[in-house]
Amino acid sequence: MEKRILGVIPARGGSKRIPEKNIRNFCGKPILAYSIEAALGTGLLEEVMVSTDSEKIADTARRYKAAVPFMRSRETSGDYATTAEVLLEVLENYRKQGRRFDYLICIYPTAPFVTSRKLTEAFRILEETGAAAVLPVTAFSYPPQRGYIVKEGRLEMKWKENYRMRSQDLEPLYHDCGQFYIYEVKNYLEQKGQVTEGIVPIFVDQMEMQDIDNESDWKLAELKYEMMREKQEV
Repeated sequence: MEKRILGVIPARGGSKRIPEKNIRNFCGKPILAYSIEAALGTGLLEEVMVSTDSEKIADTARRYKAAVPFMRSRETSGDYATTAEVLLEVLENYRKQGRRFDYLICIYPTAPFVTSRKLTEAFRILEETGAAAVLPVTAFSYPPQRGYIVKEGRLEMKWKENYRMRSQDLEPLYHDCGQFYIYEVKNYLEQKGQVTEGIVPIFVDQMEMQDIDNESDWKLAELKYEMMREKQEV
């Protein structure tokens, strides 16, 4: 039986550090458009929707062929609302409409490095492994095990036992790329959005990811994106 897959792009309108961040021009079009186009380009999703509290963002989403079947509530639009709360609200609203899904792909609105190919590959991994979720990760550029803390104005190694260890002998550690997540919906609902086990990684090069929290991040993301695009065109 064909699996029903929902794509959700959470894009609220309250960005403070970068005004109108989710629809700001990024290398020629609103940054939100990249996430929408990547999701639609897979050909796998029954629906690609944008969860937002902003009519301006909703208009941009519809212009790029995403659905906005309902607006985000005030409760999930605040500064402290979590992604899980947003996704659970979306699934509940669809349930009230009589629509249920087997899988959920959450793509952040400021993730221009996400491609249809990456999403398709991640979904293939999810199906083949039977995982609860697939998460894109990248390795820390420097081993956290050799990190310092500050005590009374002085640097002190957090883990002194690693002082004499070579970096290459330390276990690689990874962090979330902040791009997308794919979940098996039944398990996601059972866990109330707190999925911490049964997660399979998909590895992303550091040149194809960038947190965008300020203007410097934005400019760096554009440079990386142009490099990625040139590489793909070769």
